[in-house]
Amino acid sequence: MADKKKIGLYFGTFNPIHIGHLVIANHMANYTDLDEVWFVVSPHNPFKNKNTLLDDYARLELVHRAVRDYDRLRVSDIEFGLPRPSYTINTLVHLNEKYPNNHFSLIMGGDNLNAFHKWKNYEVILENHELYVYPRFATTPGSLDNHKKVNLIGAPIMQISSSFIRNAIKDQKDIRAMLPPNVWEYIDEMNYYKK
Repeated sequence: MADKKKIGLYFGTFNPIHIGHLVIANHMANYTDLDEVWFVVSPHNPFKNKNTLLDDYARLELVHRAVRDYDRLRVSDIEFGLPRPSYTINTLVHLNEKYPNNHFSLIMGGDNLNAFHKWKNYEVILENHELYVYPRFATTPGSLDNHKKVNLIGAPIMQISSSFIRNAIKDQKDIRAMLPPNVWEYIDEMNYYKK
């Protein structure tokens, strides 16, 4: 039996996707044993207010545009068809059934690792899936840092946030450098985040 393809799942609302997301994903695809990184666009994160989200399919389109030229980055809308709010454990069960020849791991920031014990069925996730953790600014070491399924990856520390970008667009600031050009062009063309 051939080895399973190792897929890193990078969950997020990507509201909007920015160069920080791409730097992390591309680093994981090139400097770890992951074969591909999939951006899993979440329709509704249980920890985020849905009112601030751009339409699900608009965010999906932005991610498609952002990763178009990267060979090892993909986009998944798997959670669009799952009950909401979406929980990672449910998504993993669904992905494992749909893609039995892939082995899925999670990509997350150190801040999420520190809160991981609050996730639904986190023990089951850790038992069956590896975590690839990138550093976040001012993240303190946590109790799971030395877990055998946790891989701490020395990826670049990115201090760009989607909320900063949304506010900057609303305030008519020029933030083109923080977005892939085709993402910025689409946001500008569609007048996203301007109100």
